[in-house]
Amino acid sequence: MPADLVTVVGVGADGWHGLSPAARAAVESAEVLMGSPRQLALVPPDLGVADDSGDVGAASPTDVPSEVVGRVRVAWPSPLSEALPGLLQEHRGRRICVLASGDPTFHGIGTTLTRLLGPDAVRVIPHPSSVSLACARLGWPQDQVQVVSLVGHPVERIHPHIQPGRQLLVLSWGAHTPAEVAELLVARGYGSSQLTVLEQLGGPSERVRTTRASEWSDDTNALNVIGVLCQSDADAVLLPTVPGLPDDAYESDGQLTKREVRAVTLSRLAPVPGQLLWDVGGGAGSIAIEWSRHHPTCRAIAIERDPDRAKRLDRNATALGVELAVVHGAAPAALDGLQSPDAIFIGGGATAAGIFDVCWNALRPGGRLVVNGVTLETESLIAQWYGAVGGDLIRLDVQRASPVGTMTGWRPAMPVTIWSVTK
Repeated sequence: MPADLVTVVGVGADGWHGLSPAARAAVESAEVLMGSPRQLALVPPDLGVADDSGDVGAASPTDVPSEVVGRVRVAWPSPLSEALPGLLQEHRGRRICVLASGDPTFHGIGTTLTRLLGPDAVRVIPHPSSVSLACARLGWPQDQVQVVSLVGHPVERIHPHIQPGRQLLVLSWGAHTPAEVAELLVARGYGSSQLTVLEQLGGPSERVRTTRASEWSDDTNALNVIGVLCQSDADAVLLPTVPGLPDDAYESDGQLTKREVRAVTLSRLAPVPGQLLWDVGGGAGSIAIEWSRHHPTCRAIAIERDPDRAKRLDRNATALGVELAVVHGAAPAALDGLQSPDAIFIGGGATAAGIFDVCWNALRPGGRLVVNGVTLETESLIAQWYGAVGGDLIRLDVQRASPVGTMTGWRPAMPVTIWSVTK
């Protein structure tokens, strides 16, 4: 193994005995062994060989290559992301082997190292991932399962994926996660869902338990994966990931882009996986939230000058299962230094001096700008911008049925002018 090549070895709950010959050879030839304390403990201190009984015996001098007798073991510090570049630099020129759980490129350190060092400098020897092992136990097809990682994330992150009949595999953050998932399912009206907790997968202490989410109450090992077969109760509210959630899905003080307008607006913004949205004048955050719910990799920055609305926006995002970056401040000054976006929505503050020029200059080529207006002043500016750079201009009128005495009539909402343009 070249000294400048970092080898990443996936390790299962079965530890040293479950490693392939190639994985064992990579560990044995390493001069520096890195990993979590739990992962390092799975490797015998002397790297001895297993006898016929399965026990690890004492190593003879020939079992450990003479050039790695002084092998160094490095337990990951916290936070790892900040310390990792320094650790790699400190041991540069030595044969480094990094231990990871399961498949290192699946929500693992293998992906981080490849991003830091490049694919030519990293060799990955995978072990079956927790997802492949869980699907094997449950009899679920991997290509039809939605995987949600809660490692480092709030439990609400599973909200967009809770849909009738859907199969979810949730990567836990510890022993507390199954109870939190069960509680959230019950609160969403999915207490009838089948909940399976799979602990220590592939190891000698493996345990699999299945019950209804509403009936879960057991203690759990910290190393667990949760399988959820979503089953809605009769009164469950359907919250799909397409644009146009019910208005009452949001906490609001009235500054909310209404359902029908929101659906049209998002169709013009055209959410694309991996792209970034600026929601300028975020209000209740509905545009940024529904952009982010379109796909787990969609990202959004919401800019809101009112501190109470910014807090409310945060609460809405959490309740609907997305993580937004919220910038407190007034545009255009608050936009300074933000990452260039792929799409921009201006729902508030369109009359602020210089807002269009700042947004247009920040937008990436091929990016979409959408501005909604309900006042004459905003419409006047929209007309000027439309005349300068073109685009598409529509007016949306929505009427809702409501009681008129003992009968029913139509009540119109304020018309909304929607201007959209691609750079």
